[in-house]
Amino acid sequence: MRILGVDPGLTRCGLGVIDQNGPRAVSLVDVAVVRSSSTEEPHRRLALIADGIEAMIAKHRPDVVAVERVFAEANVRSIISTAQVAGVAMLAAARADLPLALHSPSEVKAAVTGDGRADKAAVTLMVTRILRLDKAPRPADAADALALAITHAWRAGPLSLPSAARAQHGGAGMLPADNAPGMTAAQRAWAKAERESKMTGAADPRRRTS
Repeated sequence: MRILGVDPGLTRCGLGVIDQNGPRAVSLVDVAVVRSSSTEEPHRRLALIADGIEAMIAKHRPDVVAVERVFAEANVRSIISTAQVAGVAMLAAARADLPLALHSPSEVKAAVTGDGRADKAAVTLMVTRILRLDKAPRPADAADALALAITHAWRAGPLSLPSAARAQHGGAGMLPADNAPGMTAAQRAWAKAERESKMTGAADPRRRTS
């Protein structure tokens, strides 16, 4: 399975492509960051990012697109622009007729580091180790995109692509099964935790209230 991870950001949008060759075997295909200037009009910045995502899809032909799930936080202006870019990535996946998966920041941190509150440095370090890279992906947006792709590889595992992706974006009836054949113990644990948090209404640790 080939996975495109998208870390949405208006100034820097991270794109990371990996191949999954087994339950825990992943390898780097490509990584890039699409940049846009704050001096440009917002809609033109979004168009530039859309072009970059679509170019990556055309170049590497992924089987699924994994995007960071956006949560509300104190900086409303920042979260709005991030959500806009996430929407652009979702549209690119739809136009390419690809399955879409959404993973929360804490889910990604837990998947690659074992700590849902890990900082960016820890995520970058573990991405470098997991993909056996000679040097760390820079900037952090690039590492975050690869972390998203790795998370999806380990979460989806041997599940069929359409059902595995659908299970990632909402609705109690669409939650990931924790007993699918071939799943590793870690994948079952993640799926169970996701189901429990959704069904009990548990909030993501990054979510803040005013």
